[in-house]
Amino acid sequence: MNITQLVTRGAGRARAWEAGPPNVYVKFAENNMSGWAHYHTEGVHGVITKIRSFEPDTIDSKVKHQSRINMSMAGFEANDLDLGAWPILSDKDGNLTEGSGYNVFVVAKGALRTPTDRATLAGISRDTVLKLAEQLGIPASEDDLQPYDIYTADEAFFCSTPFAILPVTQLDRRAVGDGNPGLVTRQLLAAWSEVVAVGIAEQARQQSRMMA
Repeated sequence: MNITQLVTRGAGRARAWEAGPPNVYVKFAENNMSGWAHYHTEGVHGVITKIRSFEPDTIDSKVKHQSRINMSMAGFEANDLDLGAWPILSDKDGNLTEGSGYNVFVVAKGALRTPTDRATLAGISRDTVLKLAEQLGIPASEDDLQPYDIYTADEAFFCSTPFAILPVTQLDRRAVGDGNPGLVTRQLLAAWSEVVAVGIAEQARQQSRMMA
């Protein structure tokens, strides 16, 4: 079950400061995981886009907001290069930030790395991965990552609440590592499954078979 909370300034006129009182919405929806099933085995394709993330002096990265036109445009750009690919945005200095609603991780020589939270939403799922890595004894750090770091990584994956962890097997139409979901990625997904007492990838496959 997905539970989403949205807060707006409320009804008002053309000027934001005239709006109010705030409206609070709570939305419940079934988390249908069938759409992620094939990604757990085949992996996601990613594209590093020219579309940038918002800089923190424009919109604070700690705020989970719905001003996401840049993410939508990044999705179009990614699909122009590789149909079905998911975008990875970067900041003004070319450091990787996040995707359109998911965080990015790379694995190199057994160590886990993820972009800093300077221009990246430090999401709950991102924090979950870092805690699982600590429990498993996997070295993890938050760093400035350049495209080179993911091009030369042994593994990469995305994380977000709806799907937990999805391996990235191709980036900018080139293989990541050996082009298959990596060992560390699979270890982290297995650990997450154990925490929630549900085989995440298997549940997705079961739902996919039911939808067929």
